[in-house]
Amino acid sequence: MSEAPRYRVAVRTLCDFTAREGDLDHRFTPAPSAEEGIAGHAEVARRRGEGVEREVPLSGVIEGLRVSGRADGYAPATNCLEEVKTHRGSLARMAENQRALHWAQAKAYGALLCVERHLPDITLALVYLEVGSGRETRLEQHFEAAELSAFLASLCRRYRAWAEQEACHREGRDAALRGLAFPHEDFRPGQRELAEGVYKAAATGRCLLTQAPTGIGKTLGTLFPLLTAMPRHDLDRIAFLTMKTPGRALALEALRQLGAGSGAKQEAGSGATRAAGSHGGARRKEPERLPLRVLELTARDKACEYPGRACHGEACPLAAGFYDRLPAARQAAVERGWLDREALRQVAGEHGVCPYYLGQELARWCDVAVGDVNHWFDASALLHGLAKANRWRVGLLVDEAHNLVERARGMYSAELDQRRLARLRRSAPSALARPLGRLARQWQSLVKKAGPSESGEMGRPAYRVLDGLPAAMVDALQGAASAITDYLGEHPEGASPELQELLFESLAFTRLAESFGAHSLCDLARHGRGGAVLGLRNLVPADFLAPRFRAARGAVLFSATLAPPGYHRDLLGLPEETVWQSVASPFAAEQLEVRLRTDISTRLRDREASVAPIVAELAGQIRRCPGNYLAFFSSFAYLERARAAFAEAHPAIPVWNQVRGMGEPERDAFLARFRPGGSGIGFAVLGGAFAEGVDLPGERLIGAFIATLGLPPFDDFNEALKARLQARFGCGDDYAYRIPGLIKVVQAAGRVIRGPEDRGTVVLMDDRFARREVLARLPDWWRLPGTPGAAGGPTDTTRP
Repeated sequence: MSEAPRYRVAVRTLCDFTAREGDLDHRFTPAPSAEEGIAGHAEVARRRGEGVEREVPLSGVIEGLRVSGRADGYAPATNCLEEVKTHRGSLARMAENQRALHWAQAKAYGALLCVERHLPDITLALVYLEVGSGRETRLEQHFEAAELSAFLASLCRRYRAWAEQEACHREGRDAALRGLAFPHEDFRPGQRELAEGVYKAAATGRCLLTQAPTGIGKTLGTLFPLLTAMPRHDLDRIAFLTMKTPGRALALEALRQLGAGSGAKQEAGSGATRAAGSHGGARRKEPERLPLRVLELTARDKACEYPGRACHGEACPLAAGFYDRLPAARQAAVERGWLDREALRQVAGEHGVCPYYLGQELARWCDVAVGDVNHWFDASALLHGLAKANRWRVGLLVDEAHNLVERARGMYSAELDQRRLARLRRSAPSALARPLGRLARQWQSLVKKAGPSESGEMGRPAYRVLDGLPAAMVDALQGAASAITDYLGEHPEGASPELQELLFESLAFTRLAESFGAHSLCDLARHGRGGAVLGLRNLVPADFLAPRFRAARGAVLFSATLAPPGYHRDLLGLPEETVWQSVASPFAAEQLEVRLRTDISTRLRDREASVAPIVAELAGQIRRCPGNYLAFFSSFAYLERARAAFAEAHPAIPVWNQVRGMGEPERDAFLARFRPGGSGIGFAVLGGAFAEGVDLPGERLIGAFIATLGLPPFDDFNEALKARLQARFGCGDDYAYRIPGLIKVVQAAGRVIRGPEDRGTVVLMDDRFARREVLARLPDWWRLPGTPGAAGGPTDTTRP
């Protein structure tokens, strides 16, 4: 044990890696919260008294590894080391492989203690504390020091082989990245400026908020500089975070262009190549193979090979023996390196393991993770948790970052549905009758206090913003969640989907209630008798996201619509030293004709009157310049009214439209109608699936009509949001209405010009587009000439 340590590992990490065996088991089993676990450990320590050493630090060098950790307790008088675990319910239901893992941790601590204190033998005790009852179960075994030393040495040899492989990979990766070349002869206009800003952010450890126009190759322009910064500024990982699946495809294509996954199978005809930065036919260098491990993180429901089956060995063949086959699958995966969804599925299939949970394991060992923003910003985010546990230096790239405000609000919001409780009470076990009854009475009280239950105007549910959290309701909810958890701990066979759904809903709500403050509000919507929904809605995600940005070495948030920067700095909680960069558009004003129809009002009260002039504008434009167009409206109802009127007046012109709840095949069919040489109009909702992230270059799309200012509805919720944002930032109207609306408008208009050869038309239809404060927020490169005014003559509507 005198060997100089080259690698370091914590006892828990060592055992997780080397001592897990048997089945994957993700059946619902009530478990203590982190707070309950901490309190449970403190309670066991209190019971032991003064004769027991607590939180004993241990460290030793074994097989070239520096192994360290803290044992929960050691009693010198009895020569007994304790490893404390908390649980809920009957201990008899704990899986054998989980128990074996706990013994492995205890034996590792015992081996370290015997060496440190020159002990010939020791007694090890696993102490299980049931947090509900406070009952302890104690399991003891006696070991010779030599036996424990041999056990720990065997674990360390296995881990050291992996650690040496990882160190070799890191050296090779960093050497290759030091020589990484840009994969094209030159940068696109604006792309070098973007890349320089990203590199500086990584070098200084700052956040960068960069607005860069469509068409300059933002994906490649951000990945290339951050990869080159990896070895020079000691970055451990890069996380490329996206809002939608197409964003992941663009990132993967850009990584292929840089040499990652050379030889990996690529989808034929992928539209990602152009958007990732194909440089419009410019000569491309053949990249050297880059020894970079790239992992695409996919949602569980999309990765699952056996949908409808539970995640445990008795139900799913890919969960049975998962940990026994994981080492070989993990090794094969890291040797492969390129692990997009299909490659990961192939590796998992070859080794008979679950692809989703293999991906979760490989998140520990990849260099670049490509996935949804929730993997870093959600309350239980995988990548953030790994970075924190392993002290990684992570570089973040956040694509389409203008969507992060709304996505983060959703991450830190929760709802309770009164109808779910009513359905459950009819079939709930008698043991839960009392806590569920108390919760039902609190629902009744809350609804009664809220006043009359008549629906609002136009059939909308009655709505009220509450003064604060209903404390009695939250108390009843906590009691019900605790009772359900205890019941399921004793009766796991009673874990019906309805009971679990109520439990998860309750836990999500009560956890957010613990941090309730000025950043959120509580509201009540009533959908008829017995149909109330209680919402805890985040308004300012900054308070939750600020620690996530601090946890990264640097972060780059990029989009074509991030102005004004103060909006995103404030609402996202970006650090004060965040840098703002605005990259000039490479497009010329001559490429895009922008017209304003300021004689049309699209306000709710004027919508019926607006339909005729909108139909006339659409028909006139497509007759003057035949081709494919998109027409955007503020709601499905408005869209349908305009589409029906257009189809009736101009039946010879093809039209197709977005509908609610379109699946991926239906969305693909909608976009397939935009064919080169075609002519017709696709009707869509502003802010929906077709208003951003859609690439229809050249003749596939030559124009867009936008019949709305994009403003959120003027209702009680948005007025409460406005008041809260005014109080905190002094920008209530801008932050609640105007800025989010115009971001949607500019995103939708951005579908038209996608490259230097494109030409097209955008028609903005609403009298409010003539206002100076609105014109000031439209892209600088747009030319706004005189347009037809309300009187039918020209008006000089120019940028102020």
